[in-house]
Amino acid sequence: MKAKWFVTVLAVALAGMLAVGCGEKKEEKKAEAPKQEAPAAAKKLVLGVAGAQSGDLASYGLPSVNAAKLVAKEWNAKGGVNGMMVEVLPMDDQCKPELATNAATKLVSEKVSLVIGHICSGATKAALPIYKDAKVVVMSPSATSTELTQSGSYPNFFRTISYDLIQGNAAANFATGVLKVKKIAVIHDKGDYGKGFAESGQKSIEEGKLAKVVMFEGITPGGVDYSAVIQKIKASGADCVLFGGYYPEASKIVVQMHKKGLKIAFITDDGVKDDTFIKLAGVDAEGVYATGPQILADNEVFKKAAAEHEKEFGSAPGSFFAQGYAAAQTLLNAVAKAGSTDYDKVVAALRSEYVETPVGKIKFDAKGDAEGVSFSVYQVKDGKYVLVK
Repeated sequence: MKAKWFVTVLAVALAGMLAVGCGEKKEEKKAEAPKQEAPAAAKKLVLGVAGAQSGDLASYGLPSVNAAKLVAKEWNAKGGVNGMMVEVLPMDDQCKPELATNAATKLVSEKVSLVIGHICSGATKAALPIYKDAKVVVMSPSATSTELTQSGSYPNFFRTISYDLIQGNAAANFATGVLKVKKIAVIHDKGDYGKGFAESGQKSIEEGKLAKVVMFEGITPGGVDYSAVIQKIKASGADCVLFGGYYPEASKIVVQMHKKGLKIAFITDDGVKDDTFIKLAGVDAEGVYATGPQILADNEVFKKAAAEHEKEFGSAPGSFFAQGYAAAQTLLNAVAKAGSTDYDKVVAALRSEYVETPVGKIKFDAKGDAEGVSFSVYQVKDGKYVLVK
């Protein structure tokens, strides 16, 4: 009996242990059940903005960053572009070709869908082959070198500003037709932009035969003393200087010309039409002429964009803001119309879809230039650039 009782008790105990063990395994399986995956991140459209965002020419590049942010904010408030939220990714190149290639490589590696930029023509030219190979659409608000579009080498490139062949012609016609100058000294900074503007001006002057180019010479950017070239201008008997380049050099040349008693007409380009030139040159800036993008003062889109900038950033928009804003508008509109970021579809939309922008109602021609944009001539009066023609 005792043996039977012991066996029975042992059997019950073992059964209980097995039951407990099975229960623990069931609980463990329940605890180890796979967790639900987190919802996928919302799709985004990365809009790169490349240009001078530090250094001497930052006042040309930063307005485009602000413009892109404002346009992106407007699209995102409506649910994004085709359901994609727009993310603005700035990339600094200081307007230097060697930094521009680095900036372009970084933007491509970040898988940007579109790029606004670059700002300077030399930097743009250096970066474009990288974007072309990656099939990324690029739109500059300020790179005016004629060959960027007219050569047909960069089918992925567009711009919301006109080009130097037209800008140089406008400056030359103003010099000979309005100011009636007869002897013109043409100087430039040897860069793609400055030299391109100077060559276009020279060609227009010589073809018009209304004046004579008595000097054509390049200077070294970043110089401190330009007295040698100023002496040559004086010796040439020129009654006008046509300068191609940017405001750091232009301000030094104008100041040094006046110190040497050489006070003749000074006509330059949109690389000098910036308030920073006036600050650097001071009173010597008075009377200087500069070509610049034509902005319609009564353009309602521009008025609205400028007011948004004032509210968001606490300041008036700077140089090429209108062109940067137009670039952001037309690029995002093209993606919306294309229904995707597909390269061929976006390019087709840019060439066929009109958009109301701060620079007018525009679309782009087969070479990438905005139809209908042009240049005006401005002059520094009482410390401000004002429209002349």
